[in-house]
Amino acid sequence: MNTFSPSLTLTDQDWRNVIAAAGAAPSTHNTQPWRFAVEPDAAHLHLDTDRALPVADPTGREARISCGAALMNLRLALRAMNLEPLVTLLPQRRHPTLLATARLQAVVPATPQELALHAAIPRRHSHRRPFLSTDLPSAVLQKLVYAAGAEGGYLRLVQDPPTVRTVAGLIRRADRLQSLNPVHQAELAAWVTTDESRTDGVPLSAGGPRPSAGSVLAMRDFAVGRDRPEREFEPDPLLAVLLSSGDTGRDQLRTGQALQRLLLTATNHGAAATILSAPTEVPPVRAALRDLVGGGLYPQLVLRLGAAVPTAAAPRRPVEELIERPE
Repeated sequence: MNTFSPSLTLTDQDWRNVIAAAGAAPSTHNTQPWRFAVEPDAAHLHLDTDRALPVADPTGREARISCGAALMNLRLALRAMNLEPLVTLLPQRRHPTLLATARLQAVVPATPQELALHAAIPRRHSHRRPFLSTDLPSAVLQKLVYAAGAEGGYLRLVQDPPTVRTVAGLIRRADRLQSLNPVHQAELAAWVTTDESRTDGVPLSAGGPRPSAGSVLAMRDFAVGRDRPEREFEPDPLLAVLLSSGDTGRDQLRTGQALQRLLLTATNHGAAATILSAPTEVPPVRAALRDLVGGGLYPQLVLRLGAAVPTAAAPRRPVEELIERPE
């Protein structure tokens, strides 16, 4: 039975738990570009502009996608408490950093699927190492396509060899162009850390090995000038492109929710993903990718999918740093 109520509220500790789940979302370079203003009956998601990537992401597109992923986690955390939020995207034009509001609306029992997705939040990690040789079943891949579609996204699997080679070539092109840009490399280096006390950024140990010579894919070099070991990656990578119908801020927030739903679905089915953002960060490469697989849609991210053993989580900021009281 669903119970609608205009007076649902959460305690401060309940909101802390919800925001902690939201903060476990993926973000480019693990910048965690979100902050939350909390009221007893609502949470307001803001873009944290101090955590922007002006070189790699000058328009904030990827930051908004990351915030959309955090919003998906927030929704699931509320659903796990049998609460149904009313979510409004970009609710106030005069507050450009305000991306979404989730207001408590009703008591609705959570579904088994929602509970399973919520339980996957702490187990979902980006995988930057070679995958196992086990192929993902086609039924799992279809579940990922459906998961993205449930949030308004479009996941296009890239499986035929000629298209895989072409997409891989675009990834290598984007990686090469960024590696030759000293300003981009400096920005990347600022988010790679060997400081174990740091609560953001990508630990050097989590950056993954360098693909051996002749590998199909290029993987972002988080070592940034440091030596890192080489490993042989899968010769026939399974790639997918996450697309949206438009390219507005609202579309990007929806893309982030689609991304997180499919990543959590993958986690629950023994699959993992590497988010390859470089080909959508370089405008001419993104345009070529759209021509290749877009069909009129907008490519937002490329994913590398596969079976993997669990890897360590990237650090997360304490929840106290994420929450602020509304003015």
